[in-house]
Amino acid sequence: MKLNILGCYSATPRTFNNPTAQVLEINNQLFLIDCGEGTQVALRKHKIKFSRIKHVFISHLHGDHFFGLIGLISTFSLLNRKTELHIYGPKGIKEIIMLQLKLSKSWTSYQLIFHELEDKSSELIFEDQKVSVETIPLDHRVYTNGFLFKEKEGDRKLLMNEVLNYEIDVAYYRSIKKGKDAILEDGTVISNEKLTAPPTSPKSYAFCSDTAFKPEIAEQIKGVTALYHEATFLETHSHLCQSTKHSTAKEAATIAKLAEAKNLILGHYSTRYDGTEVFKQEAESVFSQVILAQDGKKIQFD
Repeated sequence: MKLNILGCYSATPRTFNNPTAQVLEINNQLFLIDCGEGTQVALRKHKIKFSRIKHVFISHLHGDHFFGLIGLISTFSLLNRKTELHIYGPKGIKEIIMLQLKLSKSWTSYQLIFHELEDKSSELIFEDQKVSVETIPLDHRVYTNGFLFKEKEGDRKLLMNEVLNYEIDVAYYRSIKKGKDAILEDGTVISNEKLTAPPTSPKSYAFCSDTAFKPEIAEQIKGVTALYHEATFLETHSHLCQSTKHSTAKEAATIAKLAEAKNLILGHYSTRYDGTEVFKQEAESVFSQVILAQDGKKIQFD
């Protein structure tokens, strides 16, 4: 599992930072999460192929999280894209995008499929044979969801020395990896445990931005491989959290601790601060495994 941070700052623009956007690579699939201004340029800069993006997840309809979407959609058409694009986001996102396309007479060369969200409880919004995605209801000034991406358990691993020792035909390898015993030509049954090792532990990723402190989400994301949680403010400005519905670095760390997350990634920093190291220091007073998001940063989880 690999996370590409394309942008991780809050709404106020800066010449050297981008608002929220990231690409999650999990089980050989790419998922674009939020799409602030400059996202398509960042995708080009970091050599992420447009054609691999088939699913876009928008957390909420504040501009710093989706103003780059119409540009990306339009560029896909300029490149003569034919593959359909699925967009998951709050109710209203279809109306916004379709109005922009209509008034600019820029209809797409491919099918746009909108999955509009309005449920305030968690729901499964995507699933295939390898990955599932469910919403994480958050507490912001407008309807907002985080997203929980989970790998499904993979096949067991063949112990080739054992398999070859029993002279098992290659035609049975697939069923053995699926957990079945092997039956030799003389009828002898070889238990699967002798022939395979357990699969790699499935990984998971929780994206939580933007939100006020909401400890209830910890149960849903329990044991997550990595949690990205907004940290707009430091505790010195915690009084601003109530009106803006944002969180501090310490509150983000508290969520990670409650959830027993393996890693915490901080982002969505307010531009009122000169640097980001202070966010890490504050979070580490509560939770030890803290990573600072930065534009262009790639984080690998093995």
